[in-house]
Amino acid sequence: MLEAAGIRKAYGGLMALVGVALRAERGEIVGVIGPNGSGKTTLFNVISGQVRPDVGSIRLDGRELVGLPPHAICRLGVGRTFQLLNPFPHLGLVENVSVGLRFGELGARRPPRAVAAEAERLLRFVGLGAKMNSRAHALSLGELKRLEVAMALSTRPHLLLLDEILAGASPAGIEQVLGLLRRLRDQGITMLVIEHRLRALAQVVDRMVALDQGVVVAEGTPAEVIRAPQVVAAYLGDRR
Repeated sequence: MLEAAGIRKAYGGLMALVGVALRAERGEIVGVIGPNGSGKTTLFNVISGQVRPDVGSIRLDGRELVGLPPHAICRLGVGRTFQLLNPFPHLGLVENVSVGLRFGELGARRPPRAVAAEAERLLRFVGLGAKMNSRAHALSLGELKRLEVAMALSTRPHLLLLDEILAGASPAGIEQVLGLLRRLRDQGITMLVIEHRLRALAQVVDRMVALDQGVVVAEGTPAEVIRAPQVVAAYLGDRR
């Protein structure tokens, strides 16, 4: 479904991504791991169109994404959440999700009652049904992460990019989010997931890709990648 090849991105003299290649099959969950500064969020920014790579190709179902603006990539079926949360804080949860549902011609033709009903369905799906009447600024960090998922789902994505979705979650919250990811996969949504909680991530992903200093240093099953010497060295700081 997704195939990225030869992705390179530099910021001045800093190489954020160096010849990165990545693929995701339809309905697959791929974990993207690596220490801080390894290029994970830059990769998401490149795929979603927030940043244009210096070199490389990104194809979604065979269609080239490089050069398209973010809203066009979103309309092609790419949704994402962000590491730095930015909902509309003083709007209610239903209103936050309704913004995405109004995106494009389909949403513009739907009556307000139908839009609100779909927003409520998405909020229940991500486990925020009990918070339906709250405003975004009243949510905890873990709840805000789930609100972002509902907002991303409102654009009807086929590919979902999730950036540190487990941040701020309690042990019970982690299990709830992992269950959400499994339900999304059951619905046929392909996912790339950036996460630092490797043991939790390993429970749900099909494959992992590890980045270090903008380079893919390991790829394979969760067990293979977590134990790879290059990955251990990247996290422990030993690059001898």
